[in-house]
Amino acid sequence: MTKPFLLKSLAFIFLLLNSLICFSQTLPSSVIYHKLLQLKETKRVLYVAAHPDDENTQLIAALGNGEHVQVAYLSLTRGDGGQNLIGKELGIELGQIRTQELLQARATDGGRQFFTRAMDFGYSKDPEETLQNWDKQKVLSDVVWVIRNFRPDIIITRFNTEPGGNHGHHTTSAILAEEAFDLAADATSFPEQLKFVDTWQSKRIFWNSYNFGGEFKSDKSEQYAMFPVGEFNSLLGTTYSQIAANSRTMHKSQGFGATARIGAADDNLQFIKGEAFQTSAFEGIPDRWKEIEGGMELASLIQSAIDKFDFKDPIVNLKSLTQIRTKLVSLNSNSSWVNEKIKKLDLVIFELLGLKMEFVTNQELGYSGENIKANLIVNNPSVVLINDISFHLFNNSFSAKKKVASNNEPVLIPVEFQIAEDLLISQPYWLVNPVVDAIYDVKDQQMIGKPFNDMKVGGELSFTINGQEFRTQVPLEYKYNDQVDGETKQPFTIVPEIDLEVSDENVFLISDLNPVVTVTVNFNGEVKEGELTFKNLMSSEFQIMGIEENLNQKKRLYRVSFKLDKNEKREVIAQFKTADSKIFDQVTHRITYKHIPNLTYFSPASMNLIQEDWKVSGAKIGYIMGAGDDVPAVLSSLGYQVSEISDYSLANLSQYKSIVVGIRAYNTNAALAANQQNLMTYVENGGTVVVQYNVSRPLLTDKLGPYPFSIGRDRVTVEDSPFTADWDHPILAGPNEINVADFDDWIQERGLYFVSTFAPEYSTPLTFQDPNEDPLNNSLIYAKYGKGTYIYTGISFFRELPAGVPGATKLFINLIEQ
Repeated sequence: MTKPFLLKSLAFIFLLLNSLICFSQTLPSSVIYHKLLQLKETKRVLYVAAHPDDENTQLIAALGNGEHVQVAYLSLTRGDGGQNLIGKELGIELGQIRTQELLQARATDGGRQFFTRAMDFGYSKDPEETLQNWDKQKVLSDVVWVIRNFRPDIIITRFNTEPGGNHGHHTTSAILAEEAFDLAADATSFPEQLKFVDTWQSKRIFWNSYNFGGEFKSDKSEQYAMFPVGEFNSLLGTTYSQIAANSRTMHKSQGFGATARIGAADDNLQFIKGEAFQTSAFEGIPDRWKEIEGGMELASLIQSAIDKFDFKDPIVNLKSLTQIRTKLVSLNSNSSWVNEKIKKLDLVIFELLGLKMEFVTNQELGYSGENIKANLIVNNPSVVLINDISFHLFNNSFSAKKKVASNNEPVLIPVEFQIAEDLLISQPYWLVNPVVDAIYDVKDQQMIGKPFNDMKVGGELSFTINGQEFRTQVPLEYKYNDQVDGETKQPFTIVPEIDLEVSDENVFLISDLNPVVTVTVNFNGEVKEGELTFKNLMSSEFQIMGIEENLNQKKRLYRVSFKLDKNEKREVIAQFKTADSKIFDQVTHRITYKHIPNLTYFSPASMNLIQEDWKVSGAKIGYIMGAGDDVPAVLSSLGYQVSEISDYSLANLSQYKSIVVGIRAYNTNAALAANQQNLMTYVENGGTVVVQYNVSRPLLTDKLGPYPFSIGRDRVTVEDSPFTADWDHPILAGPNEINVADFDDWIQERGLYFVSTFAPEYSTPLTFQDPNEDPLNNSLIYAKYGKGTYIYTGISFFRELPAGVPGATKLFINLIEQ
């Protein structure tokens, strides 16, 4: 070998090693340095509000990334009662989506996330109404629990305690936070929690005062702390405003895409109570390192690592980081914050090395008793040796032939295991038990507050670096390549061995309509013999019309008809009983959106049987979709021939007896807005159009009807609120006569976003009234135009019809039969 060639070879090896060292970490050096600053800081802030999207992401971003403190957001609810701009999921489904959107937001701005057990039951006008629905002591207990667990130095509320002009949930969140501020330190308050946590007194509590839509003006009689929130962070290469906008944009189901504010900005915190201060909100808050033996020595080591941090050759920092870890794990402290610091430091070390650890399989779903094949993969692109690699799963140990990982040579451990019979299905923990009075029934105290389930299927990976033992949890994931998105991972999910599907959630047993419902039994394992029965039905009230078996897809389909003895609504549950007397009655629901992980939850295979003597024409109905709702499925179950409209030509529209416009269509459907005149011509020629609620901004057209009207923000939130009616009005008179009983048993609300002004050509047959408020006659407006009929309504049919509310369904039939 010639000398020049040798020199070139050595130079190449040197460059290769340098590339491994400099580019092995998964994060830029500046971000790892930023994480060390956060490691040293021990202050904690808890931000409290009512719903997903209430939080001030700009303040959270600035505190967590500028002040380097640990920030958490406590949302009283999961947003179950809101609206959904991206799909038809509502209620508990929407709550799961918004939970995951909050977790994506926190992953963006660096905060943590907590919840109480309170269910969002929809808009509430004052805290008194809110606490008529929620058990105050249970929600207050949860707020105290989160404070005692997280142990914040200061608490910040998004809203104040003054009722009026605000969502009742909002005001309640501030009321409960202020009460919990004191009660968390009181050992006589919720003493059952003290088996798991100690009492805690935060230093002070603030209100994140604001003036929406205008410049903030301080009250000279109040004391404030101020934080700059628009600054540029040179380590992260962005502003807190941009981080906040990216975080808020994660609330996609709410349509909260955000554009970052440009320039300086300040956030003001109004002091509510606690220890007095002069200038800083953090004044007098002790450094937690000073409160434990050996803590100050550790703080000095962290500061030294920060001062001597090597940005060019970041692997050089490993020595100081492992020295810090040695001291940290040897601290004589059971404090949760110390354990969190250890986990944070471990992640910093893993990121410094560029360590990739994944436990993957080629299937997303598994059932009890199934054998699963998976692989544990460890890759270390750095030259540092990772030794003694082993993996532990369900009391079993797995190891590779090669137990050392370095130099970008992956270590693979094949893992095969059986899902234990007693391992429960992957139900979100707050949905395991039925909801009781708008409170999720969570039996395990230590689960309360958590955003989602703990890891159900996953193992502990252990190894050593520089003689130190590391242990980290690695969840099992389904990994695949998407043709558009590339590498994709989804949570591995446990489903029942046998689950069911029902073709109709609402089955209408009405004149001249004899529906046959399909109940599908899916065998995820072997096909088993069994009997289909129905809970809450006598054998004489249903008849199995036929059974079809598809062994290739492991399905059995039962065609069933029903007949009740009287007009009524009855909920029944389909059950499949196997030969060994096991009963399976769960439906597996899947929710998939690209901005969040796939969601799976389970509910009883229930359906509403509704036997009535309604008059229904079964005519051809056109449906124009908006943000998404389940109304078309209900209309089909009523016997209507429902088609979704995509062609807005007059010739196409003329084939329909009536056209129904879905919720928020004029906010989301540009084709509808562009063809609005054709829709009005359809009415003029004799058609009926029923438009469901929209919000006032942004409207794609302001000419929604044949005569002018505008949309406001009026709503009636009490579902059993009193009402008056013009019983002679066409929509109440026929073809089905509406009566007082038809307004019983509604859910969540009467309606929302009623019209604010309207032309005299419109009539208003219904008037609703919330307690202590003026009556509102603007929930539904009706006009004849040419030969046809136009109706706009803010009544919440999109909630009432899928829930099988008979009176609301009967009223909607009258609307489309005009």
